[in-house]
Amino acid sequence: MFVQVIEGKVKDPDLIKRQGERWLKELQPGAKGYLGHTGGITADGATIDVVRFESEADARANSDRPEQAAWWNETAKAYDGDPTFVESSDTDLLFGGGSNDAGFVQVMKGKAKDAAAFRKWGKEHEGDLKKIRPDLIGGLDVYQPDGSFVSVAYFTSEAEARKNEKAMGESPMMGEYMSHMAGEMQFLDLTDPQID
Repeated sequence: MFVQVIEGKVKDPDLIKRQGERWLKELQPGAKGYLGHTGGITADGATIDVVRFESEADARANSDRPEQAAWWNETAKAYDGDPTFVESSDTDLLFGGGSNDAGFVQVMKGKAKDAAAFRKWGKEHEGDLKKIRPDLIGGLDVYQPDGSFVSVAYFTSEAEARKNEKAMGESPMMGEYMSHMAGEMQFLDLTDPQID
């Protein structure tokens, strides 16, 4: 799997949503190897889109389509400034991956001190996490060579996520999780996630 993460500040949320709907209807049928997308806009106007393809070659072929370029030129007008692009084929799935049934998505951005140790710890504690967080129904982690990552967590609802994050805070697991981090983490809450 190859993942593209597009992030920026939005100045025209309606245009972003319209262009997303247009892409699904008009461009998605011709996008070879397209696996799906998760995105949305936070309360403070940040927007993030996580787009999955079967391979980097498929993603590049999609980007090279003239209709994709025309669509992006229009979509770019919705951003306040230039969005950033992060790409990687170095990924991990939580509970088999994301879920279209999620009512709330939280994107976490951070950097692991030792990515290999952090990922090993995550795999070892996946069963424990499922018990503590029944509201967490899937996830996708996207890594860069320097240990920085984007983690997309899919929850049943925001209310359930808020309730259970308090229980998580009381678990030793949370302290262990944070001990792997190099610096602060950034959280982007998508209360109206667009998932396909």
